[in-house]
Amino acid sequence: MKTVLFLCVANSARSQMAQGLAQHHLGDRITALSAGSEPSEQVNPLAVQVMADAGIDISPHTSKSVDQYDLSKIDLVVTLCADEVCPAVPGKFKRLHWPIDDPAGPNALEAFIKARDLISQKLIDGFSE
Repeated sequence: MKTVLFLCVANSARSQMAQGLAQHHLGDRITALSAGSEPSEQVNPLAVQVMADAGIDISPHTSKSVDQYDLSKIDLVVTLCADEVCPAVPGKFKRLHWPIDDPAGPNALEAFIKARDLISQKLIDGFSE
């Protein structure tokens, strides 16, 4: 089973949603983790809400630092940053970059739904082999 780390800056929205979606769609095929280079205090409540609307509970998730993981055990790192600088982590693993706009801001609910749906589609497309 492959271990996939979804990575962004704050680990409060996109990477948390990606972890929840990966566990939902691919839980029997991968181990999904998430982290950030500068973790926030908590998972964004709108991320929890839009995931619950999709039938996925990420309310127990907490924001974590990438430093908490042994990167030698990671098979794939997926960065989810768009305009901000994505964290760079050293290691001998495959890397993918999915540029997803930070959903926090004006029209946040719609942006969170859009981010959730984009991540879900990328997971389905990217792991369909």
